[in-house]
Amino acid sequence: MKQSISPPIPIKSDTMSQETLIGAVERITFYSLDSGYGVIKISPDGKPLREAIDREGFVTVVGIMPELIEGESVRFVGTWVNNAQYGQQFKAEMCVPMPPQSERGVIRYLMDTVFGVGESTAKRIYAHFGTETMAVLDTSPERVGEVAGIKPKIVENVMEAFGKERALRQVMIQLQDYGVSSYLAKRIFEEYGTESLGIIKNDPYILADDLRGVGFKRADTIARSVGFEINSPQRLRAGLSYTLSQMSQEGHVFVPRDVLVQSAEELLEASDTVTLSRMLSEQVLAGNLYSDAVKIGETNVEAIYLPIFYKSEAGCAKRLRAISETPSKILLKGEKENWEKTLAKLVEQANVTLSAQQQSAVKAAFMSKVSVLTGGPGTGKTTTLQMVIHALEAHNFSYALASPTGRASKRLAEATERTASTIHRLLEFTPNAWGFARNEDNPLEVDMLIIDESSMLDLTLFYSVLKALHPTTHLVLVGDVDQLPSVGAGNVLKDVIESSIGHVTRLHQIFRQDNKSYITQNAHRINQGEMPYLDNQSDDFFFFNVPSQEDTAQMIVDVVKNRIPQKFGFHPLDDIQVIAPMYRGTAGVEALNIALQRELNGDFRLAEVRIGGRIFRKNDKVMQTKNNYEKEVFNGDIGKIHTIDIVNQQLVVLSDGREVEYEFKEAEEQLIHAYCITTHRSQGSEYPVVVMPIVTQHYLMLQRNLLYTAITRAKKLAVLVGDKRAVAMAVNNNKVSERYSGLIGRIQKIQKNLKFDSL
Repeated sequence: MKQSISPPIPIKSDTMSQETLIGAVERITFYSLDSGYGVIKISPDGKPLREAIDREGFVTVVGIMPELIEGESVRFVGTWVNNAQYGQQFKAEMCVPMPPQSERGVIRYLMDTVFGVGESTAKRIYAHFGTETMAVLDTSPERVGEVAGIKPKIVENVMEAFGKERALRQVMIQLQDYGVSSYLAKRIFEEYGTESLGIIKNDPYILADDLRGVGFKRADTIARSVGFEINSPQRLRAGLSYTLSQMSQEGHVFVPRDVLVQSAEELLEASDTVTLSRMLSEQVLAGNLYSDAVKIGETNVEAIYLPIFYKSEAGCAKRLRAISETPSKILLKGEKENWEKTLAKLVEQANVTLSAQQQSAVKAAFMSKVSVLTGGPGTGKTTTLQMVIHALEAHNFSYALASPTGRASKRLAEATERTASTIHRLLEFTPNAWGFARNEDNPLEVDMLIIDESSMLDLTLFYSVLKALHPTTHLVLVGDVDQLPSVGAGNVLKDVIESSIGHVTRLHQIFRQDNKSYITQNAHRINQGEMPYLDNQSDDFFFFNVPSQEDTAQMIVDVVKNRIPQKFGFHPLDDIQVIAPMYRGTAGVEALNIALQRELNGDFRLAEVRIGGRIFRKNDKVMQTKNNYEKEVFNGDIGKIHTIDIVNQQLVVLSDGREVEYEFKEAEEQLIHAYCITTHRSQGSEYPVVVMPIVTQHYLMLQRNLLYTAITRAKKLAVLVGDKRAVAMAVNNNKVSERYSGLIGRIQKIQKNLKFDSL
């Protein structure tokens, strides 16, 4: 596991003579993708400086290097240096990955390179071929079938892994001259084949577009090695698009031109602002970027968009306006309805009580083509929604219920006792075409569409929804606008509310409240800028005041493993969900997943496999990260690994009582450990118990809406562990990062009487 450490201590060199050190990577202590600086442990070939060998027989190598993988053999060129704190180390000036030389290196290489090959199988292969193992595999990989007891599937895997080695090796040798690791070189070869070198030499920045996980910075490092100048057109073009993409990941739909140029200039460390600005204009003229005038407050700015966001924003505004102004049979019925009598009948039949606000929301769903129902926990959104559904059914109007995620749609179905689906399933997403079957040419045949958890809607998904609606269809958005906004670009629910395009009902009265319950009370206190009750006097809300980040992480493990199960009887895996504000740090998602996996599922006798640098073990708690309609699992679904089949390269996850099979490559792309997840990933879900670290080191993410969102995920018990000062920081920080969005202005300025079919 690559961990973040403090900046390296300056190294004083004893000698400047260049030496060569060859060995297999055993452990990656630290690696920075930004700077390329790494600290690794290697098992050396030959006899290096005796005083540099640690108790495990490893040597520490430091310096700028490509991203390496454990088990990889590498030739380093550099100097021995004496670090005042850590002793003798090898400072690498050049690093060239190479085929493994030693028995240990070959075994580790086979384990990391060939699916299905574990340590015992790798040892048997080496025992059979000895020092000729790599030569045999390079020229005649089918000969691995000579190894006694080797399974046919393993022979196939070896042949597949080494069958492309000859062409790949030529590519890898040259790519390594550009600082490309063997792992990345293989990915490049798999994407581009024998054209790899030509593509890299022509425009290496294309890697950031085509290869997942290869961002601009890594592509830029390769480009500089190839020889691209700091102000080269390819670099400026890629830098502008990358800056826009990065800001869209922060939620921005567009970026003001001057902000974009300044941000890109800082990223690129380019001194020629004029050339950068000219490149931006060229990209706009070429249609690769879009420019438009947008009003921010009282100021008009030139907004620069990626094409997908420009088209989505403009399309959403036009379609919302058209929907809002098109008559419907529900509207005609609503205008003739005796609402006092109708609402009284609905309440009597359902045996519920509706406040004046709730009654207004039910009526608004019929009387306004676009309506919004928002409010915090316990304010009656679900009851109000149920009454809307009963009214629709009483008048035989058709409707559909949907939510952005699988977990949210299941909750919606349970709450309404009606069929509900994800938006992707409702719109009939087709993975091969990467689009929706339901669109302007094939719209949904419903009189009303109700979308729950609408705070999770991002702009592009919302546009897909609107394209799939008849202009006569009513749209009802239900959600808590005070929660975190969508992960993707845009702030749809807030923008729709502030645009005044439809009727908005904000529920305030709390119905679901118990004097002994603090979850609901504290959620509302936090939302109003008040400190939550942290006196541990309730049955469902507890706070552990822990001074340090390290102690917080240890307490989290203890609370999940021991304290909550012993006191309340909740199962540590099935019932308790840890939610953290940030990925990094001792009390972050990554470190807590490792710690909780070790304590809750650390039996190394269980079947396990390393996939994409992570250990997946039988009984691990995992989360699906994207919708997969073939497997019928959706983003946010949580399950447990049931079986791991090393030979057939498959694992099975038990999710909601169903067994779901994954190829190892699918697991790498779609599964993450879920002992601890981010607050954003928890949206749309509820858990019996939520445990949350809250430390001052997470100050960048300590915002009121984040703490509010995490607490409202808890159904029965919420536990905060950390520093009371961090709680105060979150409560007092209501400066929710404003997102650049032009949707409100576009909705408000669009002319009436649009032709809907022309949008």
